[in-house]
Amino acid sequence: MSFPTSPEAMTAEWLGAVLGWPGKLKAFTATKVGTGQMCDSYRLTLDWQGDTDAPATVIAKCPSHDAASRNIAKLTGTYVKEVSWYRELAAASGVPAPHCHYHAIADEEVDFILILSDLAPARQGDQLAGLGLAGLVPCIEAAASLHAHLWNDPHLAQLPWLARDNGELVRALFPELYLGFRERYAARLASEILDIGAGIVAKLDAYLAREPAARTLVHGDLRIDNILFAPDGDACWLVDWQTLGRGSSAADLAYLVGTSIADPFERAAADRPAFDHWIAALRRHGVDPDPAPLWDDYRVGALSGYFMAVFASMNVERTERGDEMFAVMAERPARQALALESLELL
Repeated sequence: MSFPTSPEAMTAEWLGAVLGWPGKLKAFTATKVGTGQMCDSYRLTLDWQGDTDAPATVIAKCPSHDAASRNIAKLTGTYVKEVSWYRELAAASGVPAPHCHYHAIADEEVDFILILSDLAPARQGDQLAGLGLAGLVPCIEAAASLHAHLWNDPHLAQLPWLARDNGELVRALFPELYLGFRERYAARLASEILDIGAGIVAKLDAYLAREPAARTLVHGDLRIDNILFAPDGDACWLVDWQTLGRGSSAADLAYLVGTSIADPFERAAADRPAFDHWIAALRRHGVDPDPAPLWDDYRVGALSGYFMAVFASMNVERTERGDEMFAVMAERPARQALALESLELL
């Protein structure tokens, strides 16, 4: 392997060269950033020789230090998906996302490195605090840009890393993971919230086999922890492309709305306005969607936040913040799914 997978393994010579300034980087320092549990991310502060227009800082994404996180990343192709997004799709997509200076991944699909532009002073969204519908408007616009890019495009099926089917793995793992999730959160979540998971288990085959009204690029974990916001909140950038896939765009949107809005009354009133705003944004991007079947996809998609909370919480390194994050990731979309009668559609 000819590339480093942590700041400790990097040299100033290597980093300066991959950034396009060979021999000019004197030194750098690394500081841990972000709250992601599937990868480790660092801000690298760069000390250049002389006057250059080279960046003062960049972000390095590396494999997680946690063995369990690395193992699930290998099983699900997590690291391959993110590297491939920057390698093959990001530049032409028009989606607001960091610029990738360098990418590499080993054949074993675990060791990798990404050197990305630092978007500071943009700030990471706070999943625990949540965000109201008004604050989500730039995110809905960004989602529409992603979804419109390859809407029902057959090219999606020709990308093996994107079209890989994890259905059998999920069928095998999810029921047992749900039992562990229910036990862990028995004192934190209400019984009707926990029972949503039992409903998903009972209808798991129907849930996984359901064909969406339109297939396109989906982020797969579109929540505000994975979005950077401009200081004024008027612009955003999507990050953490480890769950990129080919699937239901309306489910991507439902996941965003369901996991983000903390107030249950606001969330209940936000589903249709968010959906209508997204439909209008798709049309501005040249897509002519049929809203009726997409609204059904949205309703079923409310289950996806809960599904991710169960699957991820049982497979990544456990932390105090992570426990609460996964609790709200289950609780908020479960309330959304109950209001939208999502399980009844399966």
